[in-house]
Amino acid sequence: MRASASVGAEKCEGWRPAWRAGTCLVPEDGWWAMAAMEAGPLPATLAPEDAARDASEAAGAGPEAPPLPAGNRLSLHLHPGGCRRLLRLCAQQAPQLLEVDFLQLSGHEDPQLLEAALARLPWSLPRLRSLVLKGGQRREALGACLRGSLATLPASLSSLARLAHLDLSFNSLETLPACVPQMCGLDALLLSRNCLSELPAALGALPALTFLAVTHNRLRTLPPALGALSSLQRLDLSGNLLEALPPEIGGLGSLAELNLASNRLQSLPSSLAGLRALRLFILHSNLLASVPASLARLPLLTRLDLRDNQLRDVPPELLDAPFVRLQGNPLGRPPPDPPSPPGPPVVPEMPRLLLTSDRDSFAVTPQGCSVTLACGVRLQFPAGATAAPMTIRYRLWLPEPRLVPLGPHDALLSGVLELQPHGVAFQQEVGLWLLFVPPRARRCREVVVRTLSDNSWSDLETHLEEETPKRLWAHCQVPHFSWFLVVSRPVSDACLVPPEGTLLCSSGHAGVRVTFPAGATEEPRHVRMQSGPSSFLRPVTIQLPLPPGVTGLSLDRARLHLLHLAAPAAAWDDITAQVALELTHLYARFQVTRFSWYWLWYTTKACVGSLARKAWERLRLYRVNLIALQRRRDPEQVLLQCLPRNKVDATLRRLLERYRGPEPSDTVEMFEGEKFFAAFERGIDIDADRPDCVEGRLCFVFYSHLKNLKEVYVTTALDRRARAVRGQVSFYRGEVPEVVPEEAEAARQKRGPAALWMATLPIKLPRLQGCEGPTREPGLSLAPLNLGDAETGFLTQSNLLNVAGRLGPDWPAVALHLGLPYRELQRIRHEFRDDLDGQIRHMLFSWAERQAGQPGAVGRLVQALEQSDRRDVAEEVRAVLELGRRKYQEGIRHTSLAPGNLTSPDRLPSPSPEPAQA
Repeated sequence: MRASASVGAEKCEGWRPAWRAGTCLVPEDGWWAMAAMEAGPLPATLAPEDAARDASEAAGAGPEAPPLPAGNRLSLHLHPGGCRRLLRLCAQQAPQLLEVDFLQLSGHEDPQLLEAALARLPWSLPRLRSLVLKGGQRREALGACLRGSLATLPASLSSLARLAHLDLSFNSLETLPACVPQMCGLDALLLSRNCLSELPAALGALPALTFLAVTHNRLRTLPPALGALSSLQRLDLSGNLLEALPPEIGGLGSLAELNLASNRLQSLPSSLAGLRALRLFILHSNLLASVPASLARLPLLTRLDLRDNQLRDVPPELLDAPFVRLQGNPLGRPPPDPPSPPGPPVVPEMPRLLLTSDRDSFAVTPQGCSVTLACGVRLQFPAGATAAPMTIRYRLWLPEPRLVPLGPHDALLSGVLELQPHGVAFQQEVGLWLLFVPPRARRCREVVVRTLSDNSWSDLETHLEEETPKRLWAHCQVPHFSWFLVVSRPVSDACLVPPEGTLLCSSGHAGVRVTFPAGATEEPRHVRMQSGPSSFLRPVTIQLPLPPGVTGLSLDRARLHLLHLAAPAAAWDDITAQVALELTHLYARFQVTRFSWYWLWYTTKACVGSLARKAWERLRLYRVNLIALQRRRDPEQVLLQCLPRNKVDATLRRLLERYRGPEPSDTVEMFEGEKFFAAFERGIDIDADRPDCVEGRLCFVFYSHLKNLKEVYVTTALDRRARAVRGQVSFYRGEVPEVVPEEAEAARQKRGPAALWMATLPIKLPRLQGCEGPTREPGLSLAPLNLGDAETGFLTQSNLLNVAGRLGPDWPAVALHLGLPYRELQRIRHEFRDDLDGQIRHMLFSWAERQAGQPGAVGRLVQALEQSDRRDVAEEVRAVLELGRRKYQEGIRHTSLAPGNLTSPDRLPSPSPEPAQA
């Protein structure tokens, strides 16, 4: 039953990986201009030396030489055939290689070819200081990063005397290559996400090493020689299988940061008191039962993270220290009673699993376990919950119409968690903790976990746990696995009604009461406010408070109306004449035989039923705007979002650093939980097979407390080599149809209000890279840019291309003298990194397009060149302008001397001057 009172109513073809943030280096931050440098495939039987020689010969046979490195950096990890490019440069003995001190290659190269390229480094790049050989640039079908194929390094790399930084992350190393401990000048060594089960003792012979990262490997022990790294300042060993630390680790006198999170440590050596320079000590997610009190006496320690361990007691020095974090420990709880001698054996400690983002399943045994998923969900399987080992799979879904059943006043607070296998009953209930967004309105509302059971949704008994004011958990016990979500709903009160009768009071409003008289039921039954229709043998008395400002002595009974919501018709009916309203000073009482929705109104309007319907809808109605943005570095990536009007400005300020697009749509009205869809039109289509996509149309469900955001890649069947494709995306109400309704199409074309069409926003796919600008072929006339005028002379696209080819590294100074802001220079450098010619052309042509039709643009260009000390280019521009002016004057003189009546129209000179070609 619901009761309330109111006074009134108011793609380019090619491969594109689906990158996930937080797992590896995001390749969209790299340069994506793929150079066509294909050397023939190498036979698998060649030795590395033969492979290098053959690859060099094949590369040298190409028609054009590879581009030389810009400055002292050589990044080949995103190029197809990066090793071939490197071998080609080494074969040509380019002098620029002698200045290179940074080299990055991909770990996904052919192993033999990669070994051959690395073997050439000591002789071809003798000044190399940083070598990056990371994997992880490729993804598997489920989106996890793939390890590189690198399993060893050639012994000759130990000759790189200047090498200070070595990154071998995301590869397939099972043992540390023997050449690594011989690199005496090494300052930083990164070995994360490999398959290392141990570290060699020779690693302690690196006197200059200051940073060592061996995260997410399979380390079970550490060599005592690790304590000999006297210069080590940062050590990261998180995500391994360490059960103990060697006492020699206390000899790392320079260590400032130590990360041992997500291991299996049960105790710590007392020698850690010797880490006098330690500032940051991370130990969360281990099995620690005690910690030494000497940690509190480390003079520089600013953070000690002991969360999620097995600490039942800590020394007082640490308990009161402000830099210690102890959440997730059983502090103060008594240890389990030891069993008596004749009793059963001691039950081992429950295992704990911490799943990373690249895992979607885990195993559960009859022993039980505690699991923390990467999405923030926690599960606890008690011992005996399963009779046999079984594999549990999970998936976090976005809210979809078939997955999220919400009532009129419900609000969704979390995503939808699916746990498989469905329907498998556990012998003991499993604990489930779900993170959720705190609701804005908490008065008269409660948070519950909703689940699907026997094809119907039900709410579980839920307990809230607050870790921080903005980090709340919804805890419940589940008998089997299905779909789970967290919702906020109006407070629901329940009681057991005996045949003797009882009183049910609302916990949300003290004035709402339901009185069950004696004999209302023949047998005890559970009732709940907000439950569906339920009939009783005798009338039940309901008490509602009168509207504010109105008392039973002063109100006009003709203006008081009791409304009833008929569930099948979803309409409010005025039942004032059908019930006997008993008025007191503050309350109105009436009797009913069935539970439903009741609404008390005090109004002067005559048509109360239709007015209540409008007010009912307005309670769930939101004014929203629709946005469609394209990523600046990848225009084929489109972000679609539906936002309440008060959130649009803040969201756009956050997104416009990475996205660009049209202004948001006009404000439209939308109900909570309403379905709508987005359709790409005019040659634009979705470049993916998505479960929420039907024939290129995306389905949405609007929830005011969620982001309502989807990001997709789009493509087109039109030719983008000639010109850009200008398409659009339209938003329509309702579920996704097979085709867009004709009436919605007509409403969109008329741009008028309609029940189905909501908004249309433009989408532009630019011309493909490499097809921009003019193609200079023999005899091809280039159209003028309208940069300049007839008297001072014009500059064509060909002229600007020649200017761009002469600027070189001086282009930033020219750009600043042209008036371009420094922020735009930074953006151009970022978008065209590793492509100097692209930076210059983009700067010059974008400035020319903005200056088109404005007087004095050519003069400003000449002045900027002179101020940048490029008078040679300025003189060339002046020569081009003088040639254009001379041709223009000759044309005028020729026209004035020719007889006007004897010159045919097709032989008259063009009124616009002929553009001069430099």
